[in-house]
Amino acid sequence: MNGPGKSPVEFADVAAAAQRLSGIAHRTPVLTSRTVDARTGATVYFKCENFQRMGAFKFRGAYNALSCLDETQRRAGVVAFSSGNHAQAVALAGRLLGIPATIVMPSNAPSVKLDATRGYGAAVVTYDPVTQNREQIAQDLAGKRGLTVIPPFDHPHIVAGQGTAALELIEETGALDFLLVPCGGGGLISGCAIAANHLSPGIKVIGVEPAAGDDVTRSFKSGVLQSVSNPDTIADGARTSSAGKVTFPLIMEHVREMHTVTDAELARAMFYLWERMKIVVEPTGALGAAALFEGKIDARGKRVGILISGGNVDIKGVSALL
Repeated sequence: MNGPGKSPVEFADVAAAAQRLSGIAHRTPVLTSRTVDARTGATVYFKCENFQRMGAFKFRGAYNALSCLDETQRRAGVVAFSSGNHAQAVALAGRLLGIPATIVMPSNAPSVKLDATRGYGAAVVTYDPVTQNREQIAQDLAGKRGLTVIPPFDHPHIVAGQGTAALELIEETGALDFLLVPCGGGGLISGCAIAANHLSPGIKVIGVEPAAGDDVTRSFKSGVLQSVSNPDTIADGARTSSAGKVTFPLIMEHVREMHTVTDAELARAMFYLWERMKIVVEPTGALGAAALFEGKIDARGKRVGILISGGNVDIKGVSALL
């Protein structure tokens, strides 16, 4: 994306992605709550990507990545591997751009996610997550069919697209003191941190992970990339094994802090947002809010942005929490 010696993603890339997404992606609402402000002692702004197309921020990165393909790549098509939001995002972006999409999904993925991905027009290839590797399947398909692999987070165009969420937020709110962002593989937080630091100098960008999947937090504190195997957490969007070769250096450069929250804390925050703000938020989407509500960050007197990353709730899974 950039010349030799430069960062793989810079603010100019986020700005260019915003132009590509203009009129295509929803400019999602920024909501406030007097109840939340009173509870936290802060002025809090929620960037609600649960209202994004296909229900999550992932559409931004997927559409930006597919938009950057050349004509030969577009004709051949793309392949992605995902069990959830990225699958649906690539499928929808492919339909809008006329690019054939194949998605590698686990055979035990919730039927609602499989149906939604197929509903957007993608061809779904299922695999056994116990005995097969989804990335290898995608690479094999790419080699046989000449497809372009669109990874879920570890790609400069994906990162730049995700960063447009923070760009829109700060355009609307003005300068912020803190920005709390859910963290899985690091695509959202690295892109948002690049945008936030450019638009609001002095801002403290803070990533939040589930405690059971704390690989990026450990990586951030040690300076060495760490991993976790099949983290058991309700935050299904943050079950990645590690940050990536693109995202980890960007996190180290642009993010100020990392925190974790337990599943119990996460569930409390999610239901609080449902009840008080009347918005449907998936567990992963409530990570940033949970850190604030549970006092992980002292935000009294501060202006705080929180990325609500998505609202694609697995009702059967969440019902068990009730």
